[in-house]
Amino acid sequence: MTQQLHELESVRPRRRRARVTSLSIGLTLVVILIAMALLAPWLAPFDPNVQTINQRLLPPSALHWFGTDGFGRDLLSRVIYGARPTLLLVSLILVLTIPVGLLIGITAGYVGGWTERVLMRITDIFLSLPNLVIALALVAMLGPGLMNGALALALTSWPPFARQARAETLALRRSDYLAAARMQGITGLRLMFGHILPLCLPTAVVRAALSLGGIILSAAGLGFLGMGVQPPTAEWGSMVAEGSKVIFDQWWVAAAPGAAILFASLAFNLTGDGLRDRLDTRHAK
Repeated sequence: MTQQLHELESVRPRRRRARVTSLSIGLTLVVILIAMALLAPWLAPFDPNVQTINQRLLPPSALHWFGTDGFGRDLLSRVIYGARPTLLLVSLILVLTIPVGLLIGITAGYVGGWTERVLMRITDIFLSLPNLVIALALVAMLGPGLMNGALALALTSWPPFARQARAETLALRRSDYLAAARMQGITGLRLMFGHILPLCLPTAVVRAALSLGGIILSAAGLGFLGMGVQPPTAEWGSMVAEGSKVIFDQWWVAAAPGAAILFASLAFNLTGDGLRDRLDTRHAK
């Protein structure tokens, strides 16, 4: 028994170090990504939209680290500037989805009855819809663009937040914590948003961080199909689409923005995994 206790004590620090490493690496990558977007005018060696036809499809070199595309534009500069629309799109989606999901979930869990049934059936309908297909249909109706793409992706991204908030509210509704708040005369909206909402926020933040990788891939998918940010603005998905035409001969044209998408998805996935271990008590050991 004593030996087993010593083994458990030796395993716990290693697990704690692994969690800190995952979170710290993820946050470091996210900071690099944000800094790249904010400092793009100073980091990019060339103007991302200037076309130099006599330098088209050049391989990576000391002058053009990632090579050039079919219009002679520097790929490194376009990858750096491409972080801007991607992060802006992700931010818009989170601003739209998290409040809506929490509002619907907390209302359904707290009020109950027919209100809960109606709200959850609506949530189930949206959950059953394929995200990218519905986003493509909405963008086709609204027109391509950054804001329309964010609205389309947000419309199909809020249901998981609503279901999670409802489950947590149901668990909290009969808790001693809320019973003590009711005894002090706190009810209704004040109880919902003053006491239940703060308890639902940590898991909502974790879910948001874990879903960012998928959102980035969906945004890149819209750009790849020509439904996202329109040319000549640098956007990773549209850059991959351009590079796919010459991928067998000039592989770097698609590889550079593809690596950027991988970098961003990895950064947010590592951050979400680390936040889950830190904030979600069900994963804390």
